[in-house]
Amino acid sequence: MKIIAIEEHVLPDEVKHGWNTIPGADDGTLGLNPGLLGERLADIGEQRLALMDETGVDVQVLSLTTPGLNNLGHHGVDLARRANDILAEAVSAHPSRFQAMAALSFAQPDEAARELRRAVEELGCKGAVLFGRVGDKNLDHMIFEPTFASAAELNVPLLIHPQIPQTSIRDTYYTGFGAPIDLALSTFALGWHFEAGIQFVRLILGGVFDRHPNLQVILGHWGELVLFYLERLVMLDRVSKLKRPFLDYVRNNLYLTASGMFSPAYLRQAIDAVGVDRILFSTDYPYQYRPGGEARRFVDDLELDAADKAKFAHANWERLTGS
Repeated sequence: MKIIAIEEHVLPDEVKHGWNTIPGADDGTLGLNPGLLGERLADIGEQRLALMDETGVDVQVLSLTTPGLNNLGHHGVDLARRANDILAEAVSAHPSRFQAMAALSFAQPDEAARELRRAVEELGCKGAVLFGRVGDKNLDHMIFEPTFASAAELNVPLLIHPQIPQTSIRDTYYTGFGAPIDLALSTFALGWHFEAGIQFVRLILGGVFDRHPNLQVILGHWGELVLFYLERLVMLDRVSKLKRPFLDYVRNNLYLTASGMFSPAYLRQAIDAVGVDRILFSTDYPYQYRPGGEARRFVDDLELDAADKAKFAHANWERLTGS
């Protein structure tokens, strides 16, 4: 059974240098990649391939790690081009083992859309990663509209990656326990996931899928919390005046991926929410990497028939991206 992991992260040295030198680049998360994590993020060669073999992953879809390039001003445009060239070079060196999702910067909206087109048509990227807001502009803001239109036209998916909540929200809800706990609570423990889930809800309410009905987005971590509250979210139909019921957008414009959360219970919840044709595998490398062949064992041990297991492991991604 071929296993394609679609949310696997990298951090090229040039991007890391930019984050550490461009004023305002640090959103508070630059310290989340110390030591071995940093080494694994930087490597796009033999070490990564060896760990893929060890855990049972055949193909990694590479993407830039958080915090992305949204808040770097004009510097982000050049960094996006360079990051995508680096990703394309890695794919070219190991075409049977790597694919890539483009990095984009939204300092100049039209530039982001053009870079998406270049990354897809010239570099072979399978889609792109969104890192949520630009400053206080949420994903439903018109600054993102050129990219949504381009992705819909190119027929490529966009993955909504978690971004740290705004400072005012962190100060209100995620502080008071000391710096390490405050940062963890506002990012990988909880804050990231509320943030990403709310951004998807805003895409629906903002009419993005009404304007681009074939646009496909991906949420990690089995739906970033909001998928567990669909019974409540569908009540928005009472007031939203959208073209379709809320649940239609979930079942026709959304894919869910595991992000290394190897939970059969969450998988069943995801299938109930979006159907077996819209679930994707990922390990969230290197953050959720576990030794001992755990990625393959999780897939092998699932109580799914062979056809549905293949959809989760690789076939849904291949259909979505035309791979």
